[in-house]
Amino acid sequence: MNWQNRVAVDQEMCHGKACIAGTRIMLSVILDNLAEGVEPEEILASYPSLRREDIQAAIAYAAELAREQVVPMPDGTAG
Repeated sequence: MNWQNRVAVDQEMCHGKACIAGTRIMLSVILDNLAEGVEPEEILASYPSLRREDIQAAIAYAAELAREQVVPMPDGTAG
């Protein structure tokens, strides 16, 4: 999956957060839904301009970030 073809970051849209290209749907919204157990079909129904490839691009983008960055863990947590 080449997520670069489906993801855009524009300082003039959504405060510069990563979005699906041509939309104002932030990748974080898609990923938050998936993390909560929302099925892709339900996400697609909620956002008619999305395509299944957009959901896959959001996941691939998150995987890329996980390879490149580490989110600091709160004190006292396993890590």
